[in-house]
Amino acid sequence: MPSKQPFARRILIAFVLMTILVSGVFSLSIVAVVDLIEENLVSEEMQREINTVLHEDLRQGRTPRLDAATRFFASNLPEYAIPPQFSGLGEGFNEVVDGDQAFYVYVQKVNNQRYLLVQEQHEFEAREQALFNVVLAGFLLTVIGAWALGLVMARKVMAPVSRLAQQVRHRDQLHALAPPLAPDYPDDEIGQLAAAFDSTLGQVRQSLERERLFTSDVSHELRTPLMVIASSCELLAEAALSPREREQLERIGRASEEMRELVQTFLQLARDKVNEGAFVANSSLAEVAAEQADRWGRLCKDKGLEFQCVVEGSDSGLYNLTFLRTVMANLLRNALHYTEQGTVRLVLETGGFRVEDSGPGIAPEQQERIFQPFVRGTQARGEGLGLGLSLVKRICAKQGWTIALHSPAGGGSCFRMSFIKPV
Repeated sequence: MPSKQPFARRILIAFVLMTILVSGVFSLSIVAVVDLIEENLVSEEMQREINTVLHEDLRQGRTPRLDAATRFFASNLPEYAIPPQFSGLGEGFNEVVDGDQAFYVYVQKVNNQRYLLVQEQHEFEAREQALFNVVLAGFLLTVIGAWALGLVMARKVMAPVSRLAQQVRHRDQLHALAPPLAPDYPDDEIGQLAAAFDSTLGQVRQSLERERLFTSDVSHELRTPLMVIASSCELLAEAALSPREREQLERIGRASEEMRELVQTFLQLARDKVNEGAFVANSSLAEVAAEQADRWGRLCKDKGLEFQCVVEGSDSGLYNLTFLRTVMANLLRNALHYTEQGTVRLVLETGGFRVEDSGPGIAPEQQERIFQPFVRGTQARGEGLGLGLSLVKRICAKQGWTIALHSPAGGGSCFRMSFIKPV
């Protein structure tokens, strides 16, 4: 599983761990070398001294010539009896710690007799402990220094990356006039990253520009034939028509009006932040709800459904008419298409509204995907392409609104629109 630690922290951790490893091995090597040298040198010196005692002093009947810190013991000489604390030691060099006292003991066997040379090592142990303290202090100082140096190096290494991230985050890189980033960096890995970002961003800009121009041009060009259709419907409505003909004319008129609203919606979605000020928020929720309730209430009645428009809370906000009308109309259209019997409800709340129906509901595995383009429910109705809820999602993202879906296991769906941005 990839680490979630910041990259600079990972550099610092790697730097410190490497220092701990190298410095630790070096410190342990010093301790091991000191112990080895101590054993070899002291062993050789004590062997020389005990040989002098055995072959010179004792043979000539003299008392062993030793310094005050060294004592001689022998198993066959009562005046040099071996103390119990040293009696079980093996032949050769030994170290003995007895409470606060420490001794070097060299044992030599001659003709099945044991001879010991015991030397106090307080002074040497003090020097050895001082050396170990110095090694430990050096190890700790090395780790602290590595941490400080690693912190500086990590910041220095990450500075270009952080700078690139800040430029990407705080500049409108999708704007056509945004300068490229690569010239600000040397030809290294960061420069290559900036160049790759510029290349990819250029492709994204071209794609977005093509989509914007296509949406804008198509929406603009559709206005003329839609006006022709609408004016033709008005002229035909004045003629004497049979009920069947008038019903078909009304369907053509409704379809023309829906297309006009979609064209206006697409035009506004295609506009960028520069000319976004052309959209004014001048419509209230109650006004749009009354308009849509009148329109979709009649269609629900024609299908044999009960339509209810319920006010649970007052809302004083003003919203973009085109966007709010499109969102509410798409949600009511879905409720109408997917409900064969029962009720469709439009519930007005403070800061939003709900559209509820008694249809078959939406399966849990479909609820996450239902807002994606060209995704339709398992109980699809009509000839739609599955773009209505995708359009609703795009509008919500542009306006900062939120849309949520709740579909209980027993059936029915509830789409909740909220104009309040989540904290």
